[in-house]
Amino acid sequence: MSEPSTTSPPPPTTKSWADQADEETNQTSTSAADETSSLNVNELTIDEENKSLSKSLDDPDDSNITAVTAGDTPYTSATTFEELSLSPELLKGLYVEMKFEKPSKIQAKSLPMILNPPHRDLIAQAHNGSGKTTCFNLGMLSRVDPNLQAPQALCICPTRELAIQNIEVLRKMGKYTGISSECAVPMDRRDPIPVMKRAPIMAQVVIGTPGTMKNLITYKKLGVTKLKILVFDEADQMLAEDGFRDDSLRIIKEIEKFNSSCQVLLFSATFNETVKNFATRVVGKKEHNELFVKKEELSLDAVKQYKVLVPDELVKIDVIKNYIFELGENVGQTIIFVRTRNSAKMLHKALVDLGYEVTSIQGALDHVDRDKIVKEFKDGLTQVLISTDVLARGFDQQQVNLVINYDLPLKYAAEYTHGHEQEPDYEVYLHRVGRAGRFGRKGAVFNLICGERDEKTLSKIEKHFGTYIKEVKDRSVEDYKVALKEAGLLF
Repeated sequence: MSEPSTTSPPPPTTKSWADQADEETNQTSTSAADETSSLNVNELTIDEENKSLSKSLDDPDDSNITAVTAGDTPYTSATTFEELSLSPELLKGLYVEMKFEKPSKIQAKSLPMILNPPHRDLIAQAHNGSGKTTCFNLGMLSRVDPNLQAPQALCICPTRELAIQNIEVLRKMGKYTGISSECAVPMDRRDPIPVMKRAPIMAQVVIGTPGTMKNLITYKKLGVTKLKILVFDEADQMLAEDGFRDDSLRIIKEIEKFNSSCQVLLFSATFNETVKNFATRVVGKKEHNELFVKKEELSLDAVKQYKVLVPDELVKIDVIKNYIFELGENVGQTIIFVRTRNSAKMLHKALVDLGYEVTSIQGALDHVDRDKIVKEFKDGLTQVLISTDVLARGFDQQQVNLVINYDLPLKYAAEYTHGHEQEPDYEVYLHRVGRAGRFGRKGAVFNLICGERDEKTLSKIEKHFGTYIKEVKDRSVEDYKVALKEAGLLF
């Protein structure tokens, strides 16, 4: 497949979510034929020799997914991949490269809707780790005509890390198909080529971030007349007012000018009611299908959640060092989520000074450093990663069994920051929890609670999801042992 490409448009309005600004103003442009710096996704792939791959997708129970179908088209859940009439090349990729045996529940329900005529639009919500990425990647690969050298499938993601991860999966899954792909994400500015001077994109599948994609389309370097399928990953963020709604709508409108038959897929683990209603309006001009999970079913059963009440922030570091790390050092990799870049820097320095090997990632880092840190963590070279919410969504790493919420996620909208009681970001909390226990594996989440405001915030989270988060005493070794045993991580 072709090497990935990026583009360099004039600086658009930068959209950011929490700390995850995509730095769209710092893009460079390359094509497979350009002799300029490009994003080498092949260098970022997981070192499979150091990983033991699961033979099947052991997904959480998605039996409470509600399907709402339009028209009179009957859809039958697929119990095997063969029932989906996939090409032999795609089946080989699923079995040989992906090591899958059968579709997960979300795949069994959604893939017939995606692949079968009349190819209606789809709004789909399902658990983290339930196989959504496979759904839309398989959908894109299945809809592409390998003999037509033009963009036929687009996937738009909120962060460059998620775009890179998705194209890794797509290339692995489509290894035997000969389908070409390109990754369009922001790059560091090194001998940039203006977007108007770059060659048009010939790749059949393009995966990238919204600002880059929008500018490629605007400058007519990414043709949309042959498009068959448009995917929004983490669609709730892509359509949220404080996310990438403007860019997403511009892309949709530009495609609709030239192509009225393009299928639109909106995938996410979470849709609040506002975004859900807006998403329905986006695809509501045509008959569309929907898959939704009940709110109370969204919290992953495989992940045990705990809270640790601490008197001050220094005790948070003590809890991490002397209890969680001490007892959980052999249970797998750990992600520690913080709210701000300053917290990431402070915690990183504190743990390094205590002798721990940790890495940290946040939106202010340049793209080369971010890619290097993610690759090292995915390859298992580092065991602890400190992150702002840049990695809260969609980041798949099967060896992550522990998540520590050093700070609870909060909404940053103006109405929540001027004298009002702080409001939890429920969707971000759910996505953070979803980093542990991927694909139904065991996992534990420790929420470090400091003060009355944190207690109120966590109480709202418990009420929202209808769950009870058990307390672990901050100085009780026995409590931590019991917690890790309950989570299946300590024997």
